[in-house]
Amino acid sequence: MSTQTTPTGPATLDDSEPSYIDYETFLDPSFTPASFANTLVLATNNPSDTPLDLSTPLSRVLFDIQEIDSHIDSLTTRSALPLLQYTQDNAEASNHILTQLQTQITALNDSYAQLDREVTQKHAEADQVRAVASRLWDTLRLARAVSRCLQLGRRLEAQHAELIGTAPAASSSTSSSSSSSSTTTITTTMTTTSATASGPGRAGGGSSREDHRALVRCAHTLLALREVFAGAGTPGAEGYGLDRVGVVRTLREGVVGPIERAVRETAERVVREFSMMGGVSSSTSSSSSSSSLSMSAATFAQLEETKARTVSALVALWLLTPAPTKSGERWVPSLMLQALEGYLRLALQSSIAGLSRALATLPSLEKTLAEVSARCQNVVALEAVLEGTKPPAHPGVPAKQAAQVGGNMLQPLLTYLETGSLASYYWRTMASSLAPRVQEIIAKGGVSARTLRTNRQSVGDAIRECVARGSQLPSAVAAAAKGTSRASETKEGGKHWEREVAVMVASVVNNLGR
Repeated sequence: MSTQTTPTGPATLDDSEPSYIDYETFLDPSFTPASFANTLVLATNNPSDTPLDLSTPLSRVLFDIQEIDSHIDSLTTRSALPLLQYTQDNAEASNHILTQLQTQITALNDSYAQLDREVTQKHAEADQVRAVASRLWDTLRLARAVSRCLQLGRRLEAQHAELIGTAPAASSSTSSSSSSSSTTTITTTMTTTSATASGPGRAGGGSSREDHRALVRCAHTLLALREVFAGAGTPGAEGYGLDRVGVVRTLREGVVGPIERAVRETAERVVREFSMMGGVSSSTSSSSSSSSLSMSAATFAQLEETKARTVSALVALWLLTPAPTKSGERWVPSLMLQALEGYLRLALQSSIAGLSRALATLPSLEKTLAEVSARCQNVVALEAVLEGTKPPAHPGVPAKQAAQVGGNMLQPLLTYLETGSLASYYWRTMASSLAPRVQEIIAKGGVSARTLRTNRQSVGDAIRECVARGSQLPSAVAAAAKGTSRASETKEGGKHWEREVAVMVASVVNNLGR
């Protein structure tokens, strides 16, 4: 029987050729030898017979195997030439493909070698150049950052010299030093700065050469230095890597740190020494007219200077307050609030202690009440200064958070103290602390207690007038503190401070007993 060659091999025999083998059974995907053997045994034996005849199914299997073997022999014998021809054709095709591929492979290898010479090697060289350029750029960026830090450090030293009133000496020292010795200059001038920071030429201390405006300039320079130092550990930031530079560490520890502390202490001292009623003498009478006459010693220019010095100190403390470190964290000018709270606490402590002693020795009550009212007038003047001062823009605080603080410097202080006005806070705090002192005087008895009970009415009237007088400012001080006339407030003073008067009078009179 003839066969034909297909692309995949010789064709099988004609399907019409008889065969005793059931190929469909063997080609069934579910075929298993055990199942097939069981079928043969059951087909050739009676299930009820005890001895099983296995020779018949075994002969059947052997016959099928011989049939398949003879069929394979027949196919190979008949298809030998087509198979050999098919194999030869495949070999020739493979050789042809190999010959064609060999040419392409040779060309590809040549191209790869050329690519390696022209691209890979040059890329390696270019990568080295890139690494060198990157390191040079990092060095240049770091050098610029160091140079900026040194310039800011020199500027800070000069501004601090202006603040403490030694600017000419600092200028001559700077001009005599060369640019190559900047590190030594900063280190040595740090010693001079630290020594002069506690000297007599301090801001607010009365030196004729000091410049309180240098407080704000120092604060801005310190903020610029903070911004540069903050990026020391952030890759890509301006100050990245500065913490590894020795001269910058020396600058930070030897110049910036001491000057920042000195600026902060100077600003806190200016706030602590604030007084626009400094001309009030110890012999001030109980009348409001004599309080106004005692202000003749303080000129309007001096009051303006006091206000300007205080505003500079407040702005410096506002700016020096650290910015929030976490996103969404609420920011408040904590340094300014602490300084103002310390000022109020000191005024209250002095007033409470003095008034407690005066109530025990009534002849000194008039003088003490004049001092207490003068301190309250200073508090009211400070409130007017804060109310009329717009807070500066803090570089580290988002505009949205800065707007929440308030439109003036008074609002965050009132929020911090949880009060509506500083005068009200002053009188109410004093009244709460004064009541136990009065009870202590009465409990001790003696001449002081009897005299205090006897003069109950006059003491109450004196305290009432003290509160009314202390809650108002003379026109000159009001104009200097706020820039507007307080005549309308003076007319309504009795009504405006009625509750504070009642609280103060009650803290003394109501604890005198009968």
